[in-house]
Amino acid sequence: MVGVILIGYKFLYIKTRGVHNATKIKTDAELGYNIEQYLISKGVNTPTIADALDIKDEIKIKKIEKYFTQIMEVLGLDLSDDSLEETPKRVSKMYVNEIFWGLKPENFPKCTVIENKMGYDEMVIEKDITMMSNCEHHFVTIDGKAHVAYIPKGKVLGLSKLNRIVEYFARRPQVQERIAEQVYHALVYILGTEDIAVVIEGTHYCVKSRGVEDHSSTTYTAKLGGCFRTEPEARAEFMSLIKR
Repeated sequence: MVGVILIGYKFLYIKTRGVHNATKIKTDAELGYNIEQYLISKGVNTPTIADALDIKDEIKIKKIEKYFTQIMEVLGLDLSDDSLEETPKRVSKMYVNEIFWGLKPENFPKCTVIENKMGYDEMVIEKDITMMSNCEHHFVTIDGKAHVAYIPKGKVLGLSKLNRIVEYFARRPQVQERIAEQVYHALVYILGTEDIAVVIEGTHYCVKSRGVEDHSSTTYTAKLGGCFRTEPEARAEFMSLIKR
């Protein structure tokens, strides 16, 4: 959902808020598999077992339900209780269909790329992109937002696709640093330019709800390429705009 749209002298600035419905995403399996190979070549792919991607979702759901039942029983929970009896099934469906669907390259969002006919060569910034992920160390929530910018060369990407790409990489067990890397390299592959900046800010519930139990800290990670890395003015402009 678009909250505010401002068009300024040297940038196109989009402020967004809201969540996306994964069931309505148009996908591009070929692009997803190509980007996965590109991420592997860059050493920023999510560690996965290759054969696991070939297992049908229905089988994954059954297996997870079975093992989660065992976890609950080991914890001493009574699964004959009407409040608990469906929990293993609910959790297994949630894992496969909702919070970890980004593990499958075939779910990569279809990306509409158009020719940059008007020769726009200033920043396109989309900030405050809603991001919900899960820490791969403890499988608890990372709640945050992403800010993404690029300077078009020959191609321009449909704005909603920036949101979709962030969501895709967030919907898997993650570390925050890798989300920034994966979004960045996916956009390099799609747009054919390294003039891309990605900043992720997140609240980690592995920090908030356990361990040190810090309720107020926020983690920031960034991946800057091209002029955003080499030109202080471009980097400063980007950073100032996402703070507005």
